[in-house]
Amino acid sequence: MSAHCQVTGKRPAFGKRVSHSHRRTSRRFNPNIQKKTYLVPSLGRRVTLRVSTAGIKTIDKRGIDAVVAEIIARGEKL
Repeated sequence: MSAHCQVTGKRPAFGKRVSHSHRRTSRRFNPNIQKKTYLVPSLGRRVTLRVSTAGIKTIDKRGIDAVVAEIIARGEKL
Protein backbone atom coordinates (compact mmCIF):
# COMPACT_ATOMS: atom_id res chain seq x y z
CA MET A 1 0.00 0.00 0.00
CA SER A 2 1.15 3.48 -0.73
CA ALA A 3 1.75 6.10 1.94
CA HIS A 4 -1.35 8.15 1.11
CA CYS A 5 -3.78 9.92 3.47
CA GLN A 6 -7.47 9.42 2.61
CA VAL A 7 -8.47 12.70 4.30
CA THR A 8 -5.81 15.27 3.39
CA GLY A 9 -4.37 13.58 0.30
CA LYS A 10 -0.81 13.79 1.62
CA ARG A 11 1.66 11.67 -0.36
CA PRO A 12 5.41 11.10 -0.07
CA ALA A 13 7.69 14.01 -0.93
CA PHE A 14 11.08 13.48 -2.54
CA GLY A 15 14.41 15.16 -1.97
CA LYS A 16 18.12 14.55 -1.56
CA ARG A 17 20.13 13.07 1.28
CA VAL A 18 23.35 15.08 1.61
CA SER A 19 26.38 13.43 3.21
CA HIS A 20 29.23 15.14 5.03
CA SER A 21 31.25 15.12 1.78
CA HIS A 22 28.21 16.71 0.09
CA ARG A 23 27.41 13.73 -2.15
CA ARG A 24 23.69 13.74 -2.94
CA THR A 25 21.48 10.67 -3.14
CA SER A 26 17.70 10.44 -3.48
CA ARG A 27 15.47 9.99 -0.46
CA ARG A 28 11.77 9.90 0.32
CA PHE A 29 9.86 11.78 3.05
CA ASN A 30 6.86 9.63 4.01
CA PRO A 31 3.83 11.16 5.78
CA ASN A 32 3.00 9.74 9.21
CA ILE A 33 0.20 7.37 8.14
CA GLN A 34 -1.90 5.63 10.81
CA LYS A 35 -4.68 3.07 10.41
CA LYS A 36 -7.67 4.28 12.46
CA THR A 37 -11.15 2.81 12.92
CA TYR A 38 -14.05 5.23 13.44
CA LEU A 39 -17.72 4.64 14.23
CA VAL A 40 -19.74 6.55 11.62
CA PRO A 41 -23.31 7.15 12.88
CA SER A 42 -24.65 8.23 9.47
CA LEU A 43 -23.57 4.90 7.91
CA GLY A 44 -24.35 2.88 11.02
CA ARG A 45 -21.04 1.01 10.90
CA ARG A 46 -17.33 1.24 11.62
CA VAL A 47 -14.95 2.52 8.94
CA THR A 48 -11.19 1.94 8.86
CA LEU A 49 -9.24 4.81 7.30
CA ARG A 50 -5.57 5.30 6.43
CA VAL A 51 -4.97 8.83 7.71
CA SER A 52 -2.01 11.05 8.48
CA THR A 53 -1.73 12.68 11.87
CA ALA A 54 -2.91 15.93 10.26
CA GLY A 55 -5.92 13.98 8.93
CA ILE A 56 -6.73 12.79 12.46
CA LYS A 57 -6.75 16.42 13.63
CA THR A 58 -9.02 17.34 10.70
CA ILE A 59 -11.48 14.59 11.71
CA ASP A 60 -11.42 15.83 15.32
CA LYS A 61 -12.17 19.38 14.16
CA ARG A 62 -14.79 18.80 11.42
CA GLY A 63 -16.34 15.53 12.57
CA ILE A 64 -16.22 12.05 11.08
CA ASP A 65 -19.59 12.37 9.28
CA ALA A 66 -18.48 15.41 7.25
CA VAL A 67 -15.11 13.85 6.37
CA VAL A 68 -16.62 10.50 5.31
CA ALA A 69 -19.23 12.31 3.18
CA GLU A 70 -16.40 14.15 1.40
CA ILE A 71 -14.48 10.91 0.81
CA ILE A 72 -17.58 9.23 -0.65
CA ALA A 73 -18.27 12.29 -2.86
CA ARG A 74 -14.75 11.89 -4.33
CA GLY A 75 -15.66 8.31 -5.21
CA GLU A 76 -13.05 6.75 -2.95
CA LYS A 77 -13.86 3.33 -1.52
CA LEU A 78 -14.16 2.99 2.29
